[in-house]
Parts: sequence; structure tokens; C-alpha cells
Amino acid sequence: MLELKSISKVFPGVRALKDVSVKFGDGEIHALLGENGAGKSTLIKIISGIYQADGGEIYRDGQRIQTHSSRNAILNKISYVHQEVQVVPGSTVTENIILDQLSNFAIMGMINWNKANEFAQKYLDMVELSVPPTEIVEKLTVAQKKMIQIARALSLDANIFLLDEPTTSLTERESENLYGIIDKLKERGAIVIFVSHKLEEVLKICDMITVLRDGVLVDTIPNSDTKKSDIVQMMVGRKVVDEFMGFLDVDYNDATMEVRDYSLKGNFSNINFTLHRGEILGFYGLVGSGRTELAKSILGVYKKDKGTLLIDGKIAQIPSMRIALEKYRIGYVSENRKEEGLILSFSMQDNISITIWEKYASKILHISDVNKEKKVCAEMASDLQIKTTGMKQIVNNLSGGNQQKVSIAKWLVAKCDILIIDEPTVGVDVGAKEFIHQLIWNLAKVENKSIILISSDMPELIKLSRRICVFRGGEIVGEIDELNMEEKSYKTVSEHIGKYLV
Repeated sequence: MLELKSISKVFPGVRALKDVSVKFGDGEIHALLGENGAGKSTLIKIISGIYQADGGEIYRDGQRIQTHSSRNAILNKISYVHQEVQVVPGSTVTENIILDQLSNFAIMGMINWNKANEFAQKYLDMVELSVPPTEIVEKLTVAQKKMIQIARALSLDANIFLLDEPTTSLTERESENLYGIIDKLKERGAIVIFVSHKLEEVLKICDMITVLRDGVLVDTIPNSDTKKSDIVQMMVGRKVVDEFMGFLDVDYNDATMEVRDYSLKGNFSNINFTLHRGEILGFYGLVGSGRTELAKSILGVYKKDKGTLLIDGKIAQIPSMRIALEKYRIGYVSENRKEEGLILSFSMQDNISITIWEKYASKILHISDVNKEKKVCAEMASDLQIKTTGMKQIVNNLSGGNQQKVSIAKWLVAKCDILIIDEPTVGVDVGAKEFIHQLIWNLAKVENKSIILISSDMPELIKLSRRICVFRGGEIVGEIDELNMEEKSYKTVSEHIGKYLV
């Protein structure tokens, strides 16, 4: 058993945890839940040695242990999969997997790479990741990098596994594979502490559930004794309604974007689709199916091999995201907000206004009108209910949900007509997720914007999209187009999507 007694942690001006006591049993999958800022990740980082508690004690099988560092935690057989993607981009897959155990493969100061690659391949096979162990990690997708993190954690000789949002960016199939791995860890008597915002998966695989709110323990309950609505109310302190959003007023005679025979070797081929005004068009598929690569090709990040793009019925040439925004009013909310969507060391105002700097710049001095800029950004921050100390707050200090709102805000202030939104609720809590869903819906329903929604969260996609294109192997293999004519159950639509993926 792993036991935490009266754990407390205070950061400057913020009480992260207060007297949290909880027990985690051997052979148990134990969920740790709460909104962003509730203290989940802080508690995980204390167990893993990244943070030191200001008060309290940690016991393993009745013996007090201390985790002074990440290395010390590994020696205590604790393995940690971070919420954020943490890899060494310029290194190989093997180097990332054996990062914490390089000495095991060294002979007289030289690494035996054949042995190391064989070792890495064993864990790549375990997580069903089909990439060579010699591949450079920076070339991989966010989801593939996440699987490498999981492979690294599994490769350590651990019996306590801390999984912080492990299925972020993974599709249903990849998540199912991970659930199978977790079950095997449970069978061998390991402790699995599972942090997730996806309550469906918590109810599916976890034995016990602990809920934190504002750094305080709300309760620990058996999974068998609760349901989703009870958990949500414990997390947010109120009832949250998650139901069918309704129908959109789509003008199917008004095509805002048409993609014809788009191809990019090794990524996607012969892609055809039409996006209409006031529509939310969903893109679903497994990792490597080409969804994000297609979006970036449309935006000029990747150069297509062939194909035609029409915006409002006219052929469009988009060599860069700048042209996509300035000439065609297209915005892109990246799936990877940390590396692509935000400048973490900059302020909220700088991040939100980055798309409108030229609009408020003096034609002579080329200096932005800071007061006008601040006013527009502050109004947007207020509209999106971003919790902040002010417009000068550094974005890296915001919660995941508020960072995502900032990532969306910069495109809204630019008044984009077309938005490509990639994994909009990755790593955000149930309250922020509900807000972002309503925001996306209102953009289409009220403001008549055209939205491409890329998501690995099938319930999210079914809730918001009124047409869904299913990707497999770089092609669109099917389309579900009746969602704006009648309400379909999650089970019916997911089964329909599943047939295309076989």
C-alpha cells in the first residue's frame, strides 16, 4: 500500500494542497480527479519527487519513504508519465525510452546500441507503436510522442505507476490498448494512480476514485458506488448538464472551403471534402491517419504534392499561415498548445494579440497601439472567462484550461471566418471542457462561422459535429452526414465510425 498523510503544498500566493490524506492499494487502479488547479498534478509530482511537500509524509507498506528527486522516485520503483509531452526531440526513440537507464546498456563507457534498440523495440511492441527505434522523435506526432513516454515508464522496474492524462491525443483504439496494459499491471499487483479528465474511461477501468477540489480532499469512493453525474458534482460543486446540443443552421448551398484531390506523399492522398457556412465538420481517425497533416497542408505549413483548394468558390493559394489568416481569414487552434499554440514565456496580452499586431500598428512607426490592443484582449479574456491576475500574467502560469482559452482567443480577436480546431479540450477539466464545447457551438450556431473539428474524443466529436469524415491510412474512408437531420445516440454513431476503421 502507498499511503499519503496530511500532504500540503503552497506556491507563492497559491495553496495547492492542504492536509490531503489518501491510500492507494496494491493491485488497484485508483483515479485522481478534479478540475484544473484542484491539486492533482501537484500531488502526483510530490509522489514522483519533482516537488517537495511543505508538510505531510509518504509511506510504502508501512515504511516511510522520501522522494527527494525524480531519480530517487525511480529507485523507490515509482514511474511517472507526465501530462505534458516530455521527450528529447533531437534524439531517437530508443534514446528517449532508455533515458533513465543508459548505464544498463554501457560497456566501458560505450552504449551497446543493438542491445538498446532491441530493448526499446520490446516496449514499442507493447504499446503497439509502429515506428523504428532509430527514428528521430521530433518527426513524430504528439500522440506518438505520448506513446513513447508510456513505453519509457513501462520499461522501468516499477511497481507504482503515476499516469497523468495518459490517453491525451490518443484515439479510442490506442486508449483501449493502454487499458489492456494497465490491467496487466494490476494483475501483477502494481499500484496505478490514474489522472484523467475523461470520466468515461475512469468509470470503465478504475477501482477507486479520489476527488480533489481547490487543493482539498473531497472524498475517496469505490467506483462501483458512483456514477458520472455524482463525480462531476463532487469536482465542480454543482451539476453539469452534458446533452445533445441541437441542430445547426447550415447553408449547404454556401461552401466556404472545398478541398479537391489533396495529396502529400506519406501523409494523405486524394482527399476531398466540402465545408459549409455555419457548419461543424468533424475529422476522426487513428494516429497517423493524416488529419492534422491535412490541416497543416491547407494552411501552408506543409507543401502539398497536388490538389486544389477553393475558398468561397475561388481557387486559393496559401503558402503560409500568415496568408491563411490575412487573406482568407482562416485560423488554426493547434493540438499542441505548449509548442505550437502559445509562447509560454510571454504574457496573456502578447499571446492573444499576436494575430492582430499589424492591425493596431502605426503605419509610420510600425509600433502597436498598446492601449487599443490591451482593451481588445481584455474584452476577449473576459468573454472567455479566463482566470488570470491580469493581462500581463505569463501564460505558462495559467492552468491547462485557461491556456487553451488563450490559444482560441488569439484567433477570435482576429475575427476568422473559418476555424480549424485540433483537439480543443486536451488536458482540460470538465468545467472548461463544457465551456469550450459551448463556445465552439456558438461560433457556428450564432456567429455562422465554419469549423473543422479534429478530435480523438469520440463523444466530443459526436456531440458537436453535424458531419464526420473518418480517416484511415491517409484517406477519407467514410462519412456520416445525417447528424444534422436527426439526433443519434453515441453508441449508434460510434459503431458506425468503428466499421470504417476495421
